[in-house]
Amino acid sequence: MSAVKLQNIVKKFGDFTAVHPMSLDLPEGSFVTLLGPSGCGKTTTLRMIAGLLDPSEGEIVVGDRKVNDIPIHKRNLGIVFQNYALFPHKTVRENVAFGLKYRKVSKAEVDRRVKEALELVQLPHLAESYPKQLSGGQQQRIALARAIVIEPDVLLLDEPLSALDANLREDMRVELKRIQDQIGITTVFVTHDQSEALAMSDILVVMSNGRVEQVGPPKEIYSNPNSRFVADFLGTSNILEAKADNQAGQEGLTSETIGFVPLPEEQMVKIRNRTKAYLVLRAEKIELVEASAQEDGRTAFEGKIEAVDYQGQLVRYFVDVKGVKFQVLNMLTSRGAFEEGEIVSVRFRNEDCVAIGEDA
Repeated sequence: MSAVKLQNIVKKFGDFTAVHPMSLDLPEGSFVTLLGPSGCGKTTTLRMIAGLLDPSEGEIVVGDRKVNDIPIHKRNLGIVFQNYALFPHKTVRENVAFGLKYRKVSKAEVDRRVKEALELVQLPHLAESYPKQLSGGQQQRIALARAIVIEPDVLLLDEPLSALDANLREDMRVELKRIQDQIGITTVFVTHDQSEALAMSDILVVMSNGRVEQVGPPKEIYSNPNSRFVADFLGTSNILEAKADNQAGQEGLTSETIGFVPLPEEQMVKIRNRTKAYLVLRAEKIELVEASAQEDGRTAFEGKIEAVDYQGQLVRYFVDVKGVKFQVLNMLTSRGAFEEGEIVSVRFRNEDCVAIGEDA
């Protein structure tokens, strides 16, 4: 069953089109992330679902009712904004209960729901505290409790973690997903952070310039990006211009940098009838070994390390291969990191390559 349907929605501001024709079908109970860079239309889309913006065209359906003409306070949606928007003069209990104020809920029912919501976010002991007494992570959880206490049909989250520091952000990411799994509410989450999107989502919607680039499970989109934008934005990729080729009865792609790479049919079908082709190599799918290492069946070519970005257990290398700059992400091994200026053998498996075809 669909929780939310967007049917050819468009949003224009004068002559500027912020969201081009867009259709999505969001299943009941799913965690859906709108991912993309600033200005791609993801927050505009969320605000149209919320009722904060009216679509210029198209229909928005929540459950079984069209909500285009229904005001925000009658859509039964829970919303958490980037700044949390807590009332500073109200206690935590009063903040969480606020959404029930105009819903004709009995005092006993309000008390029960507020207690359950605070227990869900694991902060019942702070019920009489004020927002200024809370940490950023606690404020975020109180804002979440306020959104879910009304038992909304859909939960809308507009970059709620962006104000937190890195460590707390990771903790809250896990906590937020735990809460969503526990209550089973359909959630639409907006972020520009790819790690958040990959870790939390059931469905990922990648957007660029007001258009949907790709929709699907995170693993599928990461493993098989369908455009150069998606491959470049999601993860760290080396993208080489290439052309379709056939050598010794094997189909594949040839790039000037690394030569011919045979690819399976499911990859080659993506570039047929397209005017441009690219060969995509994820940075973590490449391994650097010593230049003197024996052949091991993988494709190999020589490169020179130009820079080393040490990240603890992980090392990012910038490698020059015939004038083309590659990025490589490798775990640190017992031999230690390679050093700037070293000549290395750059190796990968052909099956780890992705073909992308685009029109000019």
